[in-house]
Amino acid sequence: MAAILSLDPTRTALLVMDYQPGILGRVGDPDALLARMARAIAHARNLGFHLGYVRVAFEDADYDHIPPSNKGFSALAGTRQMKASDPASAVHPAVAPARDDIVVRKTRVGAFSTTDLDERLRGRGVDALVLAGISTSGVVLSTLRDAADRDYRLFVLADCCADLDPQVHEMLMTKVFPRQADVITSRDLAAPGSAARDDE
Repeated sequence: MAAILSLDPTRTALLVMDYQPGILGRVGDPDALLARMARAIAHARNLGFHLGYVRVAFEDADYDHIPPSNKGFSALAGTRQMKASDPASAVHPAVAPARDDIVVRKTRVGAFSTTDLDERLRGRGVDALVLAGISTSGVVLSTLRDAADRDYRLFVLADCCADLDPQVHEMLMTKVFPRQADVITSRDLAAPGSAARDDE
C-alpha cells in the first residue's frame, strides 16, 4: 500500500502489543503468527520506523487495585496470573525489543490508559501508528479507539493480529477498523525491492 510507504518514518511507530507467551498460547497457529510479526518488525526497522512494545503484566499492588466490578481482570487478580516477573508475561523472544525501542507495561486492556506510551511517542514526534497485537477484540480494538481519539493516523496489520474468535477478527478488520484506520498486511511494510517481500 503506497500510503504506508509514503509516511515519514521518523513520525511513525509500529506497536507490538501483548505478544507474550501467556497470551500467544490462546490463539491458533502461534508460530506462524510470530513469524509474520518478526518479518513485520524487520520491515519496520528497515523503513526507519520507531518500535513500541506493550505487555500486560502485574505487580502485587496492581492486583490489589483491580475491583470486583472489572469483569475482565478481577478473575485474573484472584489467580495472580501474568505476574510481571513471570516468563509468561515477557515479550516473546522471537519478537523481542531492541535496546532503543519503547517498552511499556500495562494493567488494563488498552495500550494507553495505564502507561506513559502517548507521552513517549509524542516525545519522539510520532503521529502515525501501525498496530499489531493479540487479541484483535482486546488490545487492538481498545488501542485503536483511544489512539483515534488522540488524533494519530492509524494502520492495522491484519495478519499480525489474532483473536480467540476468527469471525470476530474478520468482522473487526472488514467492518469496524476501516472507519478509523487503514487495514493492511505485513507485506505492505516491505520496502520496494526488499528481499523480505517473500511468501508469507
